[in-house]
Amino acid sequence: MPILTETMRQEIEAYTQRYATRQAALLPALHLIQRHFHCVPLAAIEELADFLGLHPAQVHDTLSFYGFFRDEKHPLGRHRVWVCRSLPCMLRGGEQLLEDLCHHLGIQPGQTTSDGSITLEFAECLGACELAPCILINDECHGPLDSDTARNLIEKLRQQGAEHGI
Repeated sequence: MPILTETMRQEIEAYTQRYATRQAALLPALHLIQRHFHCVPLAAIEELADFLGLHPAQVHDTLSFYGFFRDEKHPLGRHRVWVCRSLPCMLRGGEQLLEDLCHHLGIQPGQTTSDGSITLEFAECLGACELAPCILINDECHGPLDSDTARNLIEKLRQQGAEHGI
């Protein structure tokens, strides 16, 4: 049974139209799959390789090269929070911010809370030095932040999930 939905296949096909080769659509296709499943399942690797005319090893190489993809054994939480570790962020309290969020959530970077709501990670740079220290929640950058403000943002995410039964 196919793991990629028809809608996903259509989106991936649309990516292929933007590039000179089908292989060039691989990275955006992997992001699409991860957004849908909160990981990139093994079955999706094989199916995507077939769809793009690649060998599964090529897909796996791309997947393992980038640190932001997860496999089925380590799925993402419903929300992904990146704490920036660039020099400007560290000089303005980013290290303490990361420590405080780890303590608040009861997890270490790379882990997901037991309720599956938050995956906490660090990024070497979020490219938002003017917002130092900053965090990226899903696709939205927030900063400059102190620990209290960051905790409040995360608690809002959890409350929204509880209100929607997730």
